[in-house]
Amino acid sequence: MLTYNELRPGACIVLDGQPYTVLEFNFLRMQQRKPVAQTKIKNLITNKVMEKTFQQTDKLEEAKIEKKPIKYLYSNRGESWFCEPNDPSKRFKLEEKLISEYADLIKPNSIIEAMIFNNQTIGINLPIKVELKVVEAPPSIRGNTAQGGNKQVKIETGAYVAAPLFVEEGDIIARPEFIYN
Repeated sequence: MLTYNELRPGACIVLDGQPYTVLEFNFLRMQQRKPVAQTKIKNLITNKVMEKTFQQTDKLEEAKIEKKPIKYLYSNRGESWFCEPNDPSKRFKLEEKLISEYADLIKPNSIIEAMIFNNQTIGINLPIKVELKVVEAPPSIRGNTAQGGNKQVKIETGAYVAAPLFVEEGDIIARPEFIYN
């Protein structure tokens, strides 16, 4: 059990049976009142962010989030298939909503991290560095820096990302930040 003053950014708690992670924490002590913890928390299943205040008397259950490596195999007709990294015979599929945010950045046979809460996969984490090959890049136009010096390029997974003007077809880029469909 966690007390209200143990809530720090990154801590995982359970509220109403749902796992939440603490995004922001502020300790507030006003005159002649009991101190409170003002937090901004994010639901790890629905990704909704809300503000919540905790009192001194509140006891919170710590969420036990297991992180397990899984291997991405392929996507077909809205289904994404994965397997155990060392045992390809143990195949399973994950709901499209769990990986939709990252679907355009995952290459086949990539090892990613699954977040598991109460024996249910609630999300995935990509590696910090993802290297993807540029398959289409428009030519750079000299003097075209008024819009910030970026252009849209197509990467090997089919996604369009923003890249600096010097990126050409065949280059390898790491961790594309902006995805355009």
